[in-house]
Amino acid sequence: MRSPAGMMTVCLPMLVVLTGTLSLRAADPAKPRPDVEKVSFAKQVAPILAHYCTQCHGGEKPKGQLALDLYKDEGAAFKNLDIWPRVVERLRNREMPPAKRPQPTDAERELLSRWVDAALGVEDCVRKKDPGRVTLHRLNRSEYNNTIRDLVGVHFQPADDFPADDVGYGFDNIGDVLTVPPLLLEKYLAAAEKIVAEVMATPDLRKRIFIVTPPAGKDDKARQERDACARKIIEDFGRHAYRRPLFPGEVERLASFVHLAESQGDGFDKGIELALEAMLTSPHFLFRVERDPRPNGKGEISLLISNFELASRLSYFLWSTMPDEELLKQAKDGTLRKNLEAQVKRMMRDPRAQALVENFAGQWLQLRNLKNASPDPARYPAFDELLRAAMQKETEFFFAAILKEDRSVLDFLDADFTFVNERLARHYGIPGVKGEAFQRVKLTGGQRGGVLTQASVLTVTSNPTRTSPVKRGKWILENILGTPPPPPPANVPELSEDKKVVEAASLRKRMEQHRANPNCATCHERMDPLGFGFENFDAVGAWRDHDGDFPVDPSGVLPDGRSFKGPAELKAILKSRRDEFSRCLIEKMLTYAVGRGMEAFDKCTIDKIAESLARNNYRFSALVIDIAKSDPFEMRRGRTVSRKPDDKPPAKGDPKVQPKGNK
Repeated sequence: MRSPAGMMTVCLPMLVVLTGTLSLRAADPAKPRPDVEKVSFAKQVAPILAHYCTQCHGGEKPKGQLALDLYKDEGAAFKNLDIWPRVVERLRNREMPPAKRPQPTDAERELLSRWVDAALGVEDCVRKKDPGRVTLHRLNRSEYNNTIRDLVGVHFQPADDFPADDVGYGFDNIGDVLTVPPLLLEKYLAAAEKIVAEVMATPDLRKRIFIVTPPAGKDDKARQERDACARKIIEDFGRHAYRRPLFPGEVERLASFVHLAESQGDGFDKGIELALEAMLTSPHFLFRVERDPRPNGKGEISLLISNFELASRLSYFLWSTMPDEELLKQAKDGTLRKNLEAQVKRMMRDPRAQALVENFAGQWLQLRNLKNASPDPARYPAFDELLRAAMQKETEFFFAAILKEDRSVLDFLDADFTFVNERLARHYGIPGVKGEAFQRVKLTGGQRGGVLTQASVLTVTSNPTRTSPVKRGKWILENILGTPPPPPPANVPELSEDKKVVEAASLRKRMEQHRANPNCATCHERMDPLGFGFENFDAVGAWRDHDGDFPVDPSGVLPDGRSFKGPAELKAILKSRRDEFSRCLIEKMLTYAVGRGMEAFDKCTIDKIAESLARNNYRFSALVIDIAKSDPFEMRRGRTVSRKPDDKPPAKGDPKVQPKGNK
């Protein structure tokens, strides 16, 4: 009998072919188009940058590692299109130049905006589509566990023993970083053996696999019937495991395990056991394989993915697991795209949509970091494991309510309700809540509301011994406004935690002294006011009016000149910046949905979804449906080199078909 190790040997060449011939994105620089020539970069844009920007963003040590003095003409500017949306966003929001520097006129800001919009092809969004290209996508640990649960019904989680998944663009389901280290191959083998052993030993699980009963007997008729039974079992299991119907050759190869087992006296069951292990260690199970669309002769660079590939994208987006029977049936019948909106709504009502809460919200809001938070017990004796768990549950219940009730996504910024149990209610000072069960409560007074004032977020954006306005401000810029600050300069000293220094001045005063360093001032002017707006909340999210001996001052002035006196007013300002927030959320969710980072060419898609979301009153379902209907989700960039149907797969190392690397 061939061992499981031997089966993996059969699978490895396929892994090499699959991982070696798919790539994430093309690195070819864009070329200037006629529509960009309406604004001359060299004559109009470059002088504005030179006058207002390059004193800081130029020279040998440009601030934020952004050197705008390198771009003298269109050719140079088009070699790095990704930077320009961020540049114009800072200008539009009046975050740049800093308040103390000379400011561009409104006409100059508008001219820069027009050039960037044209450069990124806003006027070409309809004519030239590029949905991007996703690398071969390995199931991450969560997806593996959920898929095994739904495929065979076992209740243990075999992937918990796998190596941790790498993270890209803030998420652990990004195809480009989901590599296959040798240790993981060993784990796949061990997991497959354990899963199949559990299935074969458990009557209820076994019934799910053995959908037909093979006859006994050694005559030709019995053997033929057993062979037919083996094929039915393999085809049914494989259709779910591979998320598509098996090809005839695949059925033949897998059925050969049954033939071999019977020929060596091990019996029908042993053959099925080996076939199951082979499928569970196949690249077609371990990876979400998407075949390159063949050129259609019309010169299009993007084509629709198959119905079964679309079903997988949907199920792993919303459920982090394999497609269910209804999705597979609609994919087979060719009705999935026609019924896409209805299917999305059905899937959002399904309990499996909790995976979107745990895996998308858990990473977007960085809730997964809560388990590593370690508030100083001497300073925060009220913090314990029950409170940590309650913090996590509050945010998960809150996100789930917005999903299930199809509320406005603006409720993430501010809402008049939340979920607490007795332990968390006591922490918040909310009366009348008893017991361990969570209940919905109405919020009054404006102190709390939305994720920004929930203890989970406030705790993960704090230091063990104190709050961190910098971390909180940075978190808002990254996850709410979509305008992350650049990395801090090297060798910048940490804020002193010396006891005498701490007792001598408030945190705000010490921060003011810290950002007197001109290398730090620009970014801190954006981050610090946002963070100080939530200083009424201590490092574990409890309300306070004093920080030690000093009264808390939660007021601030934003770079655009708007001021606030506390968290309620700051939340109102952030909610008024709904366009920035919605675009940030769209980019985060689209990244999670397709499993790749956003590129300059995705701006058209994000613009379109943002416009639709606003028209639909920012309803959560509108966001999810528009993502599912978007070009990056439904389509895939074709290969530049095509093959005839009877051609062999390209050899690894063939220079004509080498994937283009990431920038």
